[in-house]
Amino acid sequence: MIAAAPPRPASPPVTAPLDTRYQVETPEGIDLLLRPAGVVARALAYLIDLGIRVLLMLVMFTLLAFLGQLGTGLGLLLTFLVTWWYMVLFEVLNQGRSPGKQVMGLRVVHDDGTPIGWTASLLRNLLRFADILPFGYTLGLLACLSNPAFKRLGDIAAGTLVIYRDPPPSQPPLPQVPPQLPPCPLSLAEQRAFTGFAERSASLSAARREELAGILAEPLGVAPEQAEARIDGIACGLLGGGLGPA
Repeated sequence: MIAAAPPRPASPPVTAPLDTRYQVETPEGIDLLLRPAGVVARALAYLIDLGIRVLLMLVMFTLLAFLGQLGTGLGLLLTFLVTWWYMVLFEVLNQGRSPGKQVMGLRVVHDDGTPIGWTASLLRNLLRFADILPFGYTLGLLACLSNPAFKRLGDIAAGTLVIYRDPPPSQPPLPQVPPQLPPCPLSLAEQRAFTGFAERSASLSAARREELAGILAEPLGVAPEQAEARIDGIACGLLGGGLGPA
């Protein structure tokens, strides 16, 4: 008899890589992946905004000092406005970006990824004083470190999220061919098919490009080996003149 082989030791379980992205689903059923900003980036953004506010108030008090008691009253009023409304106005009117957040590439949005509104911005900034307690943003720091989306108390109460602002996608390079006219009027979907082929051609293998272009060789009235250049020329003509229905 052949002795049975000893059982192989069980392989250790494979753990998924750490992923801090925040997934939300839009009303249209589209999944969005948001990247919550960490504690360091948020702290640097806040320090930039704090420096701007301190500098702004120093300038105001220097100018208002010449007005005596009237200047003191106006200074207190402006201090209130800068303290309470600086963040709110920038967040609501500048797509969720205060100057500090803009420098750090951050923005604040609702939990579902929609732009922040007045109520949410006011609430999250009013509760900033709770985050400061008992000193040095202790509660806010503990809340951020214990929350998977790095939310402080104000964000949790207001239903907001500070995320990294992704740069706009770069336009892929188009093939360098003379623009050509299509042999017949094209619908909007057909125009997008031609331009999509040209925009993706750099990422496709030669065999795949030939396969896709060969499908349109007969409708275009060209030989299969000429179809790719013909499609690229039509796409360049469409992009040069803009897309539009036939």
